[in-house]
Amino acid sequence: MRVLLVEDSIRLQQTVGTALRRSGYAVDVSGDGEDGLWRAENNDYDVIVLDIMLPKRDGLSLLQCLREKGKTTHVLLLTAKDTVQDRVHGLKSGADDYLVKPFALEELLARVETLCRRGYGSKQNRLTLADLEIDVAAKKVSRAGQSIKLKPREYQLLEYLAHRPGEVVSQAEIEAHLYSDDAEPMSNVVESILSSLRRKLGEANPVPLIHTRRGLGYVMEALES
Repeated sequence: MRVLLVEDSIRLQQTVGTALRRSGYAVDVSGDGEDGLWRAENNDYDVIVLDIMLPKRDGLSLLQCLREKGKTTHVLLLTAKDTVQDRVHGLKSGADDYLVKPFALEELLARVETLCRRGYGSKQNRLTLADLEIDVAAKKVSRAGQSIKLKPREYQLLEYLAHRPGEVVSQAEIEAHLYSDDAEPMSNVVESILSSLRRKLGEANPVPLIHTRRGLGYVMEALES
């Protein structure tokens, strides 16, 4: 999953950005409203974590501009203001959730995770496909009752595909959701991750769940034998 953090505080950029990355998210960071708006308009993020008080363009103005242009990315507002009127104003401007500073990192991570699930139409902490189970909250995977240990990128890719069962997902879409702007993945990196992921899933049950649609991308589905 890919997150945009728009926050002018260097301390919060580092603290929140590190926490999100350690939780498995690809993170882009912006320090002002103009740059944040440009990034939000030109990339497909799962969630935008947006401070209200920003240089060049405030967060509410940024949010309103996104909504006017039809961008439906889920937005978590960060603010030091804690009145009911402030919260209502933020939500009416198009925010999906609201978090008052100072906040606990655990709460922010939980809210981001909830918004990610909402973006894929899911309210559950557990994804299942045939005998595959993914505990989204704990980031654990099992198949046929057997626990499977995955590297962070392998887990991210598996969860992303599992959120879109039966849909063909292109390699460009996968790269856009697994890597931030400052990352430069090699041309064969997705194939390499998929190969390792398929091997690990196959050790528990050899029936494939991830299929290649040549020239189009990849699809996750349980096909009948």
